[in-house]
Amino acid sequence: MGILDRFEESPFEPLAEHRARVRECVLLTMPMFECVRRGDYAELQRLTGQVFKTEHKADEVKDEIRRRIPKAFSLPVFRGDLLTFLKLQDDMADAVEDIAVILTIKKLTMPPAIADDVLDYVRRVLKVCDLLEQATAQLTELAEEDFGGGRRRPILALAAEAERAEWEADKAQYALARKLFALEDEIRATDIFLWSSVFKELGRLANHADKTADRLRRMLAR
Repeated sequence: MGILDRFEESPFEPLAEHRARVRECVLLTMPMFECVRRGDYAELQRLTGQVFKTEHKADEVKDEIRRRIPKAFSLPVFRGDLLTFLKLQDDMADAVEDIAVILTIKKLTMPPAIADDVLDYVRRVLKVCDLLEQATAQLTELAEEDFGGGRRRPILALAAEAERAEWEADKAQYALARKLFALEDEIRATDIFLWSSVFKELGRLANHADKTADRLRRMLAR
């Protein structure tokens, strides 16, 4: 059964398919940073190519969902909420693509003095994404229950946990930025600029995941 056929019953299965494509992008984040750390630029190029292809597939599913949800479609949530949720979820894949672009503008070297901190920050960002994944993985089943039943409470708890994790990631980003600029006499200004941009995009990824979780929470609260 194709994605178009699944709209005959519910838009939530195609939404889950979009989530899966976004998740594929997110899971490539850490491998890209590990490539930069060890200087494996050939593998980094391969991974970024995979990110671009997967992000494009996510866009195709997103566009089809937007086209195929008619305004009169019977939904257990507001159509606007669902489309906002879709956009926020898609923004995560866009952020990973932006990270991939910056990491491959040049053969960027990860400063050894902050390498462990960089990977720790990436892990904190991915924790936010993982908590969102756990919450949204139950969305299709929840929709079948008209957003009622006993599934709401654990999903709401995961959404709240994602918010706390995003706050922790923000703190890690600030601490890492301070360590980066402390190296301004040791590394090129262009590298400081690029790493700052990378950290900003990682922050956007965590923020998009948090906002997606918050939108899910709002959908459940109606």
